[in-house]
Amino acid sequence: MPSPVRAWTKALAAAVTAATLSTPLLAGPAYAAPPGSIGSSGEDGAWTVEPVGGGHRVTLHLNEPLPVRDAVPELAADGRSLGPAEESPDGMTLTLVTPDPAVATASSVGVAWNGEAPEAAAAAAGRTAPKPGNPPADPPGKPGKPGKPDPAPVDPATPGPYAVTHDEYDLGDTAIALEGLGGRPAEIRAKVYLPDGARGKRPLVVFLHGRHSACYNPTAWTTSNTQWPCPAGQQPIASYQGYDGPADVLASHGYVVVSVSANGVNAADNPYSEDRGALARGEVVMRHLDLLADADRGVGDAKLVSLFKGRLDMADVGLMGHSRGGEGVVKAALMNAGRAKPYGIKAVLPLAPTDFARATLPGTPMAVILPYCDGDVSNQQGQHFYDDSRYAEDDDPAFRSSLMVMGADHNFFNTEWTPGVAHAPASDDWSNRNDPVCGGTAPSRLTAAEQYAVGTAYIAGFFRLVQGGEQGLLPLFDGSGGTTASAGRAVVHAVAQAPAGKRFDVASFTSLAPSTRVTGSAVAVVCAGMLDRSPQSGLPSCASTLTTSQAPSWTPATYANNVASTPVLRFSWSDPTGTVTVPLDKRDQNVSRYDALTFRTARDETATGDVDLAVEIVDKHGASRTVKVSEVSDALTAFPGTASPLPKTWLRTVRVPLSSLTGVKPQQISEIRISGATETGAVYLADVAFTTEAAGEARTDRLPQVSVEGATVDEGDGPGTATMTVRLSKKSATPVTVQIQTIATGGSPVVASAAQEVVIPAGSPQATFQVPVNGDAAVASAPQSYQVVASVPVNATIGNGFARLVVTDDDAV
Repeated sequence: MPSPVRAWTKALAAAVTAATLSTPLLAGPAYAAPPGSIGSSGEDGAWTVEPVGGGHRVTLHLNEPLPVRDAVPELAADGRSLGPAEESPDGMTLTLVTPDPAVATASSVGVAWNGEAPEAAAAAAGRTAPKPGNPPADPPGKPGKPGKPDPAPVDPATPGPYAVTHDEYDLGDTAIALEGLGGRPAEIRAKVYLPDGARGKRPLVVFLHGRHSACYNPTAWTTSNTQWPCPAGQQPIASYQGYDGPADVLASHGYVVVSVSANGVNAADNPYSEDRGALARGEVVMRHLDLLADADRGVGDAKLVSLFKGRLDMADVGLMGHSRGGEGVVKAALMNAGRAKPYGIKAVLPLAPTDFARATLPGTPMAVILPYCDGDVSNQQGQHFYDDSRYAEDDDPAFRSSLMVMGADHNFFNTEWTPGVAHAPASDDWSNRNDPVCGGTAPSRLTAAEQYAVGTAYIAGFFRLVQGGEQGLLPLFDGSGGTTASAGRAVVHAVAQAPAGKRFDVASFTSLAPSTRVTGSAVAVVCAGMLDRSPQSGLPSCASTLTTSQAPSWTPATYANNVASTPVLRFSWSDPTGTVTVPLDKRDQNVSRYDALTFRTARDETATGDVDLAVEIVDKHGASRTVKVSEVSDALTAFPGTASPLPKTWLRTVRVPLSSLTGVKPQQISEIRISGATETGAVYLADVAFTTEAAGEARTDRLPQVSVEGATVDEGDGPGTATMTVRLSKKSATPVTVQIQTIATGGSPVVASAAQEVVIPAGSPQATFQVPVNGDAAVASAPQSYQVVASVPVNATIGNGFARLVVTDDDAV
């Protein structure tokens, strides 16, 4: 059987010589500033700032529709982001209310993405901000890669023994009504990949694309994304058909793959959903699973029955979601876990995902793929799926991995998002073509075909590892540096956490244990989050000089802006005597059953020159072995880049095999000492553990689900509180913690944006918490509604994470 990736590469080579495709933008009307407001016209359009109770309403009337991105649009004043904006249904107006008094004298208002205004970022880099446009053909890459890691014993993109049949099913543009879109319709449509001649019930993998324009005009070569079904003269963009590479490989190995369409969600998620479409996308996935399960039993639509009757193992399901689809498949896995009779979702792969509300997914093997040159979700917020899930369950049976793909952008994992081969307008999301790291002419930038090959290898490889049990693929995901020929010259960094039963956590560094000793010239402080967004955590911020696009572990989430993220140890030293020592209790000193000592680290962004660590493993007889990080890992080598969103600070894995610790008895390890191996330096440290990597298993449904319940209260005439409730789907034998974010919106916000941690005691079904409400005695106004969002639970998963606090005005009219 010919390689699907090789065939696609030939098609790309033929097509890329033609002019690349673009999406012409439509001019909008001019707007005058209303009386009593500050207004002007800028590069993005006409804007106004109006005083309202509690702050100012900022409105930007766009000259042209925004590009359809997976990131959430924000408004910026004088180059500084004010936060996420509400988008009008026609896509031509952005609005927010801010308590920031500085906007009253703003000289400019424009669009920002991922915490950064393009003009401000460009000015900081000393260049003109590029406009999204048509990329030239990608140049051929230079062969070779640094170092010579061992290849994995199995190449994940090698076709299997089965020929593959392609088919589709289509139940129409309005086949379902989605609760997550307020009852608006969406399609049921999918491309199917079937292994010819494969007997018995086969494992199932479902793909879900992300947010892209829903429709296009093939004559005018324009796109639209504000109406579903598509307006007259336009056709749906077939984003769901863009994953033939990994789908064909999986099907050739006996998997059934179904890639589903979500254009109806894309056309309505920003203005009409509570969570930017996560629930709606989860609903789409679950509806397809229900239809497939019926068809396997011979029930339902005739076309589906003809394709799937007796062929599907609904107890062995994998989910891949791209971009907002990544958040969608995580939501689907959580929705599934909340069912009385869930399907057997065994593996979840978020690809370049969004994570707007920081839902955890413990108990399910997971791999997060992050493209280093992502120009859309440039803050790579999907890293939170990995970080937040690490310690969300004490006895987590699952393995998880996060992979940084150097030279890859957001779009080119999908051929229908790739200019030159897409059937509709498409572009390179990395818009600065002259960037020395990620621009189209940069030697380190992957070509579209190279990136597609990497995606094929790692998407197919993950499901073959977890669902198929092909252990030879583990080195691609476990942080040991395994490579594969089918990924070509691509450099892929992997970090991983083994299942709880396969690791001993020496020091997570989410806090500093009393037994940990800090000696010599060392300073060691646990930090979390960035930009002082999380004062309630009591921890100082990490990443004090980075932008939100440079720190994937700490970037603030759209719906959890003040929730502390990823505590780690910031360790600095002014001479090599600086040491952090972590002792092991006597009962834990026998680590001989593990394969390696592992931890994650990155150089502090303020460090200069060479930075290195010495890791000393000591046994109870005083024998020791010291290994420098630079001898076994490139984790303390800075990532490339010259201006935000590059370079990234991302904690990489250091792995020290126990077999290399000659002279030390692994049955009697007494302590781990981490010291500076350069004269000075500063690093971040996390997740020190002895591990044996394994794919583990999925058991998500054993955890309770925590939901936040809405409430309605009177405003009052001064400071007061509203009492709200978080409730578990079943009682827990251990305490459950959950982070609660309130979001200040509306004309006169009496509820502030703030976060708090709520604990549900063991054996209790619920807990209450108080939200401060700052009422007044002014003239009555209409009721105000505020979002209250639950995130980052421990010993539970998220059920209904979004609720509303409605504050009614009890003053006289």
